[in-house]
Amino acid sequence: MAKGVKPKKSEIINGDTIKYHANGETIWSKGQVVNGLPDGYWEWFRIDGTKKRSGYFDLGTSIGEWTTYDAAGKVYKVTKK
Repeated sequence: MAKGVKPKKSEIINGDTIKYHANGETIWSKGQVVNGLPDGYWEWFRIDGTKKRSGYFDLGTSIGEWTTYDAAGKVYKVTKK
């Protein structure tokens, strides 16, 4: 971790690991962790709460289609992993 950068606040709710932006209130990312690795469906959000990106992991490896959303929350592009 970079010097002076605080770790993100996080908690587990209904099996999902939720990490928050630096403000400690807005969700930054959300998804399942298995054996310390992201697994299954994950989402990332901007500070204003709009979805930024989503996709799937298989024990830490990104797989399948990943979707990036524009600032209005509309699909901007889809990439395959």
